[in-house]
Amino acid sequence: MQSNWSQDKYIKASRYAAEAHQGQTVPGTELPYLLHLNLASMEVIAALLTGNQYDADLAVQCALLHDVLEDTATTYKQIEQEFGVRIADGVLALSKDENLDKSLRLSDSLKRIRQQPHEVWMVKMADRITNLQPPPPNWTKARAAQYREEALEIHGALKDANEMLAAWLLAKIESYKAFIE
Repeated sequence: MQSNWSQDKYIKASRYAAEAHQGQTVPGTELPYLLHLNLASMEVIAALLTGNQYDADLAVQCALLHDVLEDTATTYKQIEQEFGVRIADGVLALSKDENLDKSLRLSDSLKRIRQQPHEVWMVKMADRITNLQPPPPNWTKARAAQYREEALEIHGALKDANEMLAAWLLAKIESYKAFIE
């Protein structure tokens, strides 16, 4: 199957993310944060191979940039100027609104994601798949159980975007039970 995403756009978004997240690490590790972004984009690329109906550049760039607004000093305007409004809107939808009470952030984010193209939905599922690894050492079983419940909510809201990612997310949610039992 021929890919319909641009290697140049991938490189540009990857470099931008690497610079924005420079010095950050994957929580609970000493690994560079870029690893998380690469894993999320890998999940998206694998899902893109299941069909041609996607805007792969939108999906891949949003995957690489999905945390720049939330975790760095990068602004929406900077993303828009560098990558265009569709990418900026996708990244914004994938970013939690820190002005909301923590208990409302996920449902608000899912509502905004569902207003975006399915490629953005795919990024959120890929993000959670990537994060369903052993929880950070400081998490309680209750916190891990809550995280699993959030993953089920993400699956329920976004599963129609891509069958393969939805099934993989569900499998990861099931295996995550090992960390809460």
